[in-house]
Amino acid sequence: MTASNAAARDCVPHFGGVPVHERLQAAAGALERAVMARLVERLPVYGRLPSEQLGGDIAKQVTRGIRSFAEMLRTGELPDPAEQAAIRESSARRADEGVPLEAVVGAYHLGAEECAARIFPAADPDDMGDLLLVQRQLLAYLRVVSCEVAAGFVQERQTALSDEQVALQSLLSRLLEGGSAQAAADRAGIRLPPTYLVLSISVGRHPDELVPGVDHAVAARRKLRRLRNELQRQTAGVPLSVLSGGGGLVLIPHEAPAADFGPADRDRLSRLVVELGRMCGAEVLAAAAAAPPEGVAEAARLAGEVREVAEASGQGPGLYLLDDVLLEFHLSRPSPAREGLASLLDPLDTRPELLATLRTFLACSLDRRRAAARLQVHPNTVDYRLRKAADLTGLDATRGANLVTLHAALAAHDAVKRGGPGAGTSRQG
Repeated sequence: MTASNAAARDCVPHFGGVPVHERLQAAAGALERAVMARLVERLPVYGRLPSEQLGGDIAKQVTRGIRSFAEMLRTGELPDPAEQAAIRESSARRADEGVPLEAVVGAYHLGAEECAARIFPAADPDDMGDLLLVQRQLLAYLRVVSCEVAAGFVQERQTALSDEQVALQSLLSRLLEGGSAQAAADRAGIRLPPTYLVLSISVGRHPDELVPGVDHAVAARRKLRRLRNELQRQTAGVPLSVLSGGGGLVLIPHEAPAADFGPADRDRLSRLVVELGRMCGAEVLAAAAAAPPEGVAEAARLAGEVREVAEASGQGPGLYLLDDVLLEFHLSRPSPAREGLASLLDPLDTRPELLATLRTFLACSLDRRRAAARLQVHPNTVDYRLRKAADLTGLDATRGANLVTLHAALAAHDAVKRGGPGAGTSRQG
């Protein structure tokens, strides 16, 4: 025996004088059958696979794994890139077929156990060094396999999610365009519900978005991820959404007709909005409207306008329906009365702190201490600003006789300033 051949032999583990890889290769057929039996016995998901698949692709992959490990024992080298790619592709196919990740990883471990059970008894007492070497190589092989299996699952899941998201966004776009969305729903694999609860959502900033030195974009994404996760957790069916860090639009499937939306439904939706705010760590204000799929476009426009009116009128976080802002909503429509009411607050245009104080005082139900806390000023400052606003406008927020006019004037002022419907018309009267 030459020196080079002797060195090569010393690197190859032997049990009972026979190279271990040769023992594995010789037993490959019997090992495949034993491994397949254990997969079906120990992993029920494999027992439920079609026999054609089980005896075809799965059996071939088992044999390939046995031969791949035998080759590693022969050369002392980990599976090459081509073999790793084959493992990854096989894993991606299992993911596409719905086989859980833990089952695929478990299958490789069961195969390793079966190989060890078949060859380890052949080791002599003098083969202890080779036995330890085979164990180390088996663990190294399983490490590579586990990484490639996980990579295959991630790759397939990303592809599936991408396709799924495209289909869902296509459905959402079709619903917002109006008309029939059945074809888009079929492509997305979704049954259209009788009703969608359309929420126009405004999301405040998470405290982390206000901390100097913190990556505010990361904080906003984390906030949004928590909001989406909670929305998915609390929603039966598939919610559709287009959201950014500041809010957006959400469509929640609802199994009752839109006309039957009542107090109990509102209560559930209100609790959902509260939970969304709690989970994402920011204030959430949402306006809602119920509509059948063909009416989603109009409901989205309505919900958006109701949200804008609620925000402009100083409402706090929570859920708002049209009934909650009827006066403000009415005054947001163009009319001579709206223009006249809006002009009552023109003297405050150059004093934004007075307008903000007036708005907050009314939103806090005339509670000066609550208004001061929200504005982060002293209550005496609130009193001073209210007096100054009364001097400039002739409307005193502390007098009951002026309250209705002030509420109406604020709603009209906000509608005109934000460019609401008909905002471009000239003032009359």
